[in-house]
Amino acid sequence: MVSTRALHKAYGPIIALDTLDLNLPRSAVGLLGANGAGKSTLIKGLLGLLRPTSGKAWVLGTDVQANAVSIRERVGYMPESDTLPMDVTAADFVGHMAEMSGLPARGARQRANDVLYQVGLDEERYRLIRGFSTGMKQRVKLAQAIVHDPELVFLDEPTNGMDPQGRDDMLNLINRIHNNLGITVILSSHILGDVERVCDYVVMLDSGRLVVSDSIETLRQGSTDILVRIDGNETTFVERLTARQIKAELSGHDILVAYESDEVYDAIRDTAVDMGVALRTLKARERSLEDVYIQTVSGIGGPVPLPVEAANVE
Repeated sequence: MVSTRALHKAYGPIIALDTLDLNLPRSAVGLLGANGAGKSTLIKGLLGLLRPTSGKAWVLGTDVQANAVSIRERVGYMPESDTLPMDVTAADFVGHMAEMSGLPARGARQRANDVLYQVGLDEERYRLIRGFSTGMKQRVKLAQAIVHDPELVFLDEPTNGMDPQGRDDMLNLINRIHNNLGITVILSSHILGDVERVCDYVVMLDSGRLVVSDSIETLRQGSTDILVRIDGNETTFVERLTARQIKAELSGHDILVAYESDEVYDAIRDTAVDMGVALRTLKARERSLEDVYIQTVSGIGGPVPLPVEAANVE
């Protein structure tokens, strides 16, 4: 579906993409990283909107540099920036985008109406975009991205600026686009929860470097933490475990212990006995996407710019 070989993009001394090798499946793919990680640069490179410094990219089996225009006829793109015309109606704008994709005028207008209905703007389609809320504008951008029935759609920060309800609605729409319409989705986001909810495959970038490319299910099957809660001094408990060469850390009043073998459970119980404290909780904890991100990015050095949740700014 999408692949790259040693894809590299530099702006003078600044490296935006650092020799990426990718092979993405026909699925719902999350492109995850902090702001500035290279997500938007990668999408624009895959669309042929910018030329790489070196390396190659293929989309839908087609060389991007040689056939960028033909690729854009087969894919949709919802940009992060708000570039909508304010003084036209949603129906006129989406219809115009349908005509640009090759549909005749009458067919384009009908297709625009159908797509606006799918994204929940059926009753608002004849209003000027100027009067739309942030969430409604995001829906218009999504509608124009799928109006020509693409095989693949790139969604760049689709929940930007949306309140919790709007964000929830948008993620539901994206799920329907992928599951019901059969459109492959590449969702770029700095919001862990968005990727975890919509996608089953994830690519993690850090400062232009590829740090993870795998299915979320496989990543979650990695090393599991053990959640420990005690009636006693948690800091001392962690120190005692560390002295036993057991990796442990505090998260509030929870003690998270890295599972390496069943002997870890014995060490936890022995430490509790030695300290004379009761174990209130002792159970395996499934590794989350946040755990994977922190452990992977911190493992390659430097501070971890953890993706954050959406702000309520609509």
